[in-house]
Amino acid sequence: MTARISVRGFAVASATAVTTVGAVVGVAAGSDQGQTSNDVEATAAEATLLEDIPAGSQAQVQTASLTQQADSASAAADAEAKKSAEEAARKQAAEDAAAKKAKADKEAAAKKAAEKKAKEREKLKTASSRSESRGSVGDFPQKSSYSTAEVQSMAKQIVGGGQYQCFSNIVDHESSWNYQATNASSGAYGLVQALPGSKMASVGADWRTNPATQIKWGLNYMNDRYGSPCEAWSFWQANNYY
Repeated sequence: MTARISVRGFAVASATAVTTVGAVVGVAAGSDQGQTSNDVEATAAEATLLEDIPAGSQAQVQTASLTQQADSASAAADAEAKKSAEEAARKQAAEDAAAKKAKADKEAAAKKAAEKKAKEREKLKTASSRSESRGSVGDFPQKSSYSTAEVQSMAKQIVGGGQYQCFSNIVDHESSWNYQATNASSGAYGLVQALPGSKMASVGADWRTNPATQIKWGLNYMNDRYGSPCEAWSFWQANNYY
């Protein structure tokens, strides 16, 4: 059992002892005796208000208080950490959702643009095919030579107004409208510089001397490879060849 020190008992015993001494001294103390007795009694009365304190209890109370404070601080830290983690998770989820949406929108826009371009290309190709019916190789009488104006007139009829300017731009750069132009290093030949020139035989055996044959072959080549003369011209501008 833990020993207990009674402050109250100690104070009362001390007061009793002092009072007894005062009685022995008697009157010799005079008025001082009364004053001393009163002071001792007051001290004893105050002492009786204190509670009995078990030995070592103060250390236990302090330890318990510190433990409680540490537990409270730990709980608060855990709550703050959980709150921060939840906030970070919400923020990351929002960023992921935004990135996913942006990617989907980009893919949708690219797909739409590709579809639009394909439709435009098909439209141009159809227009070019229709324009071809305006003039064929057989519609132009063969001659021993042709002027630039005559060759351009053939091209306008065969290619058609919608694609003629693009076709003309390519021919301007490739041969300057010389249907007998020959590239000495590569062997490319004619208005559209077919390589080799013999490829144009698929349209007519007179590919060396008939501008209409060359124009017809060149138009077919541009439509098949690029979709239209204007698409071919766009490629030429970017690469300086087609």
